[in-house]
Amino acid sequence: MSFSRKFPFAKRAMPVLLAAMLLPSLASAFSPFVVRDIQVNGIQRVDAGTVFSYLPVKVGEQFTEAQASEAIQRLYATGFFSDVKIDTVNNVLVVSVKERPTIASVTFNGMHEFDPKAITKSLGQVGFGQGRVFDRSMLERAEFELKQQYLSKGKYGVEINPIITPLPRNRVGVSFDVFEGDLAKIKQINIVGNETFSEGTLLDEMELTDSGMMTWYTGTDKYSREKLEGDIERVRSFYLDRGYLEYSAEPPQVTISPDRQDIFVTLTIHEGEPYTLRSVKLAGDLLGLDANIQPLLQVKEGEKFSATKTNATVKAITEYLGSLGYAFANVNPNPVLDRESHEADLTFYVDPGRRVYVRRIQIGGNTRTRDEVIRREMRQQEAAWYDSSNIKSSRDRVDRLGYFNDVNVRTTPVAGSPDQVDVNVDVKEKPTGLINLGVGYGSTDKVILSAGVSQDNIFGSGNTLSLQVNTSKTNRAAILSHTDPYWTRDGISKTTSLYYRRTTPYDSDNAYGDYEVTAIGGGLNFGVPISEYDRIFTGVSFEHNKLGRLNENTPLAYEEYKNEYGEGTNSLIFNLGWSKDTRDSALAPTRGSYTRLSGDLSTGDLRYYMLSAQQQYYLPLGKAYTLAFNGLADWGKSYGGKSYPVIKNIYGGGIGSVRGYEGASLGGRDERTNDYLGGSRRVVGSIQLYLPFPGATRDRTLRWFLFTDAGQVTTTGSSECARGPSNNRAEDPCGWKYSAGVGLSWQSPLGPLQLSYGRALNAKPGDDKQAFQFQIGTGF
Repeated sequence: MSFSRKFPFAKRAMPVLLAAMLLPSLASAFSPFVVRDIQVNGIQRVDAGTVFSYLPVKVGEQFTEAQASEAIQRLYATGFFSDVKIDTVNNVLVVSVKERPTIASVTFNGMHEFDPKAITKSLGQVGFGQGRVFDRSMLERAEFELKQQYLSKGKYGVEINPIITPLPRNRVGVSFDVFEGDLAKIKQINIVGNETFSEGTLLDEMELTDSGMMTWYTGTDKYSREKLEGDIERVRSFYLDRGYLEYSAEPPQVTISPDRQDIFVTLTIHEGEPYTLRSVKLAGDLLGLDANIQPLLQVKEGEKFSATKTNATVKAITEYLGSLGYAFANVNPNPVLDRESHEADLTFYVDPGRRVYVRRIQIGGNTRTRDEVIRREMRQQEAAWYDSSNIKSSRDRVDRLGYFNDVNVRTTPVAGSPDQVDVNVDVKEKPTGLINLGVGYGSTDKVILSAGVSQDNIFGSGNTLSLQVNTSKTNRAAILSHTDPYWTRDGISKTTSLYYRRTTPYDSDNAYGDYEVTAIGGGLNFGVPISEYDRIFTGVSFEHNKLGRLNENTPLAYEEYKNEYGEGTNSLIFNLGWSKDTRDSALAPTRGSYTRLSGDLSTGDLRYYMLSAQQQYYLPLGKAYTLAFNGLADWGKSYGGKSYPVIKNIYGGGIGSVRGYEGASLGGRDERTNDYLGGSRRVVGSIQLYLPFPGATRDRTLRWFLFTDAGQVTTTGSSECARGPSNNRAEDPCGWKYSAGVGLSWQSPLGPLQLSYGRALNAKPGDDKQAFQFQIGTGF
């Protein structure tokens, strides 16, 4: 008797159910018999042994109707077959199957939003991919998964059409035709249920915004499910930081317009009441360190509960215990609410765990960089007590090398040793060689061209070798340098450099002077770290200066310099300095300070010294505002009976000093040609208030600012000031100059851009003013 059923392709469970229902009705179909042999027909890809393994009977065993039903169910359940047929002929069990096709390829047409390789991998995780059995239900699941990926990006107009192409040897090719559609943007965000705080206040806490003037740049109006979830958590944190311990929120409602272009988001929240801390306590095993842990509590009795301060307290206690070797310390804050009085008792339960030490530090992921380059940055030592502060410092130092895209430091317990851990440092190397070409424009130097080649991690040694060339209207320079950051084991760095510089006059409106100063030299400099933020530097350089292109239009000051020093001079310059940098960012700092003190002493043909100081301080005013202070002072003087060499003068005016005045225009003027001469003493101060750019409040690289500048450039030891030719004499070029204005700072894709509009507040006749000033650089 034959038991054969064919069923729809997409519903795998249906044939199993029908087989189970129909087989009992055929009870008289055959009597149980002993199987003499088993034959399998119709297999192409599946091995016969696989079919045998799913059969509930073997040769020599008795075969019954119940086993026939079970065999059909088992073979269908594998997913390998679209049809299963069981026959019995002369006590021989014959299994005939029809295999489902396999997927030979998965391709995508019209996909631009995602990387096809990443999507193929993602679909493989849900059971759909090359080499898998083709199943209509799996195809529908893959189509749904692909659509969800687009919806999470805000592409609600996406259309996906799968195309199945039969191929030889029972295979199919699957191609997804994708019409991505336009990106749906947030039209409106509504918050319902807020009573204490305004909707605008809460919206300011969110990253997503509705469409506005700057959202074309910030992209904050592009809907993203992940970003919305993050915003919901930010609003929750906002309330918890203000004591609303019973705050809750319903799932957000997201609707889309019929044309699938606009998205509307509604958040429904329940504020509750704010709670005041009635008591703050420590509990658990404090190791007798109560006096040391108590000052780490950032929450105080009588204050509103704050989740941020609570988490900061947990972090501080955990890090403190970690610095003592307790790598697995656990601190659990537990607020107990008194709902009648709206007060809470907060207890921090401390479990330090076992004290451990580091058995081994293991470096991984570095294929080119030598182990020693990473190990010498480690502040945590092997066979020493675990110290979380040293491990964090080690991670930061390795990251600051700039050789790696990612630095991950993690600790793992040593099996069988509860008091030991291993520290694993895993890095991902990045290309450290760089060839760059650049072009920029400044309102003073005009067109600026630059080119360079550098290798920051040459031969994996951590050393740096670079060649930089720059040229502009007034300056040209070429510098070849080599730096060994660990010339000694203690971290003393050594830099060797050769340089060429050529300078021509800064032009004023009525200047016509002509000269050229060429400097060729080489230097040897050392840097000595004295803390994580402080560094002392010292060195010596040899420099040859030559004054050329002399004619009747040469400024009088340079002619007098030639008469005193000659056209060519040789000098040996010694330098000594100290710097300290605690800024949170070198590009767009919001807090911290930068200090630098230095001094140069020149001997030989040019005898002078120059003392310099710079101080920057950044004070955050709330989350989006920063008040910046900048001061700069230089003081130079000659010795040995000669005047201060004019070729070593310094300049002021324009971006970087006193805006609103033309670049380099502060200080004396030449009596013959009216060229800017600068001076040997400079004092510059600036106060700047950074404000968020409208529509880009979370982009630190795009900010506008208000500023006020003050500065003076004079000649040391002299009350006289060269004011230019008698027919065009400036009234007071060496006096204090003040300005104020507004500006824009942007780390643009074309390079750093700075715009300023400054108003000279006390300009005198003869001063050269320049209200609008800008500078931009780009690489290509």
